Amino acid sequence: MSADPLHRAGTPQREPATPPPSGPEASVIEVRRSARRRRTVSAYREGDRVVVLIPARMSEAEERRWVGVMLDKLAAQESKRILGDAELAERAERLSAQHLDGRARPASIRWVTNQNTRWGSCTPAEGSIRLSHRLQGMPEYVVDYVLLHELAHLLVPGHGPDFWRLLEAYPRTERARGYLEGVAAAGRLPHAPGARDE
Repeated sequence: MSADPLHRAGTPQREPATPPPSGPEASVIEVRRSARRRRTVSAYREGDRVVVLIPARMSEAEERRWVGVMLDKLAAQESKRILGDAELAERAERLSAQHLDGRARPASIRWVTNQNTRWGSCTPAEGSIRLSHRLQGMPEYVVDYVLLHELAHLLVPGHGPDFWRLLEAYPRTERARGYLEGVAAAGRLPHAPGARDE
């Protein structure tokens, strides 16, 4: 996988017709506007919904942007609970059933600390999948994308058209790839003046 990076108090509350599929975004999203709130934006879970609190004066475009930001933050907070290898295996089974008709069945899945140039790897002959520990703490949809990516490699080894067709069913592919590209780009930024490697 080295080639890949691997929405109102005082006004009607709005909810999306079709909530996104994973993490906090699998919940109904309710945006509440407050005239008392000047600059801060916050989000929290309330039962089966995610509530995003924003200032009343915020534009529609700012609202959309901040809802996305806060959902990502909430997802990152919720995924900080480190998944064990057994939980990764359960997640892989769910993703395979949802997006690959259950055809990808890895023999083993585990976190590793020796993958610093790639997010995940797969050895189809052994049926083994390894995910970089650097994914821990990233939003759930990002971890799911990398896991699904490696599951797809159990069925198609390379990155040709057949491989990418397998990932078309996952609705967060482009967003997850963008997130990983951003993390990778940030890691390549030059050091600040005076900073040095230890």
